[in-house]
Amino acid sequence: MSPEDFTAIALTAKLAALSTVLLLMLGTPVAWWLARSRSRLRSVVGAIVTLPLVLPPAVLGFYLLVLMGPQGPVGQFTQALGLSLLPFTFAGLVVGSVIYSMPFVVQPLQQAFTAMGNQPMEAAATLRASPWEAFVSVALPLARPGFVTATVLGFAHTVGEFGVVLMIGGNIPGKTQVLSMAIYNHVEALEYTNAHWLAGGMLVFSFVVLLLLYSRGWNRQP
Repeated sequence: MSPEDFTAIALTAKLAALSTVLLLMLGTPVAWWLARSRSRLRSVVGAIVTLPLVLPPAVLGFYLLVLMGPQGPVGQFTQALGLSLLPFTFAGLVVGSVIYSMPFVVQPLQQAFTAMGNQPMEAAATLRASPWEAFVSVALPLARPGFVTATVLGFAHTVGEFGVVLMIGGNIPGKTQVLSMAIYNHVEALEYTNAHWLAGGMLVFSFVVLLLLYSRGWNRQP
């Protein structure tokens, strides 16, 4: 493998790790609200969060590119703050990755919170625990399998991104060229040996992730 390939692997790992942390921070309150709320907006919010599962990545990437471009509302906002535009930057990749992988984190967490039921939180309330104390000391430990599944799936899904990454980040070596783009470049150049090394590594990684989840039973909810 070339030095550019190792750079792409390192950049992919960095992107997946940072995106997973942000996904857990943003996805946890969303999943909690979806599991506990009886609002009429619950179905709408759930559909929006799940949309990346059925929306073609190129379509999602295109609209994110428009929103974050110089004429888009996000792009105009970042420019007004004196910041650079997000497309074709690592920060733009992070934003796209978080949005694209959101359902892979929210759904396991929502299922874990739903399976927990109301009784543990009600018991904590009778002991005069505040909602935040009950959430930290009761809900989070009970939902641990969901958090493990969400973390692994969020990380793995980010590693395998292509369409959204291509639309938002392009293919800039050392800056936005992630592992999937490196494989594409090798195939396009008929460098099948290098493509096999990278693609085979991703295949093994994906299989190990799924084997770990199923063998440990982390895909099961409490």
